[in-house]
Amino acid sequence: MSLASSRRAQGREFLAGCRDELPILLGVAPFGMIYGLLALDAGLPAFAAQAMSSVLFAGSAQLVATRLIREGAPAVVLVVTVLVVNLRHALYSASVAPRIKHLGMGWKALLSYLLTDEAYAVVASRYARDGDRADVSPHRHWYFLGAGLTLWAAWQCSTAAGVFLGAAVPRRWGLDFTLALTFIALVFPALEDLATTAAAIAAGILAVLAVGLPYKLGLVLAAVVGIGVGLVVEARRT
Repeated sequence: MSLASSRRAQGREFLAGCRDELPILLGVAPFGMIYGLLALDAGLPAFAAQAMSSVLFAGSAQLVATRLIREGAPAVVLVVTVLVVNLRHALYSASVAPRIKHLGMGWKALLSYLLTDEAYAVVASRYARDGDRADVSPHRHWYFLGAGLTLWAAWQCSTAAGVFLGAAVPRRWGLDFTLALTFIALVFPALEDLATTAAAIAAGILAVLAVGLPYKLGLVLAAVVGIGVGLVVEARRT
C-alpha cells in the first residue's frame, strides 16, 4: 500500500471513529455540565474544575471526587475512592491490549489516556464486529483515536459550559438525571453473559442498600462486591 493510500485509510478510520462516537455525546454533554456545576458548588475554582477534566478525564470519578471534597473527606479517602471507581479501566485496557500490542509506546500512552467508558463501548463494538478475521484494517488504532478525541473534546466543552455558564442553567431542569441514563445506556449492551449480569445486579443492589454510608463508601463497596460476584460466577462456569 502506498503512503498516500495509507494516509487515506487512516483518515477514513479516524472519521469513522468520530462518527460512531457522536450518538453517545447526547448523554455526555449534560453529564459534563453537571460535573462543572457540582465542582463549583464544592468550592473548586473554575480553573481547577476545568483542569480536573483535562488531567483526570474520568466523569464518574470526577463527580465522586467533587462530592467528597464538598463533604470534607480526608485525602486518603478521596484517593482510594477514585482509584477503586476507576479500577474498571484496568479491565478495559486488558480487553484492548491484544488489539494494539503492535503499536509503539507513544500510541499506547495516548490511547490509554483516551480509554474511557464511552470510548471503550464504541471501540469494543468495532473489535467485536471485526472478530479475528485476517482482512481487518491495519489502521484500527486511528478509529480508536477518532472515538477517543471526539469524546475528549465534548467532555472539555461540556465541562466548560457547566463551569462558566452553569449559573444560567435553571436548577429545575434536573440535568443530574441524565447521569444515570448515560450509565444505564452503557451497561445494558455489556450484559452479554451470566457473569456480567450477576455482577451488575449485585453491585446495583448493594449500592442502593449502602447509600447511607459516609463519604460515598457505598459505591466503593458495591464496585468491589460486583467484581467479586462476577469473578465467582465466571469461575464456576469454567
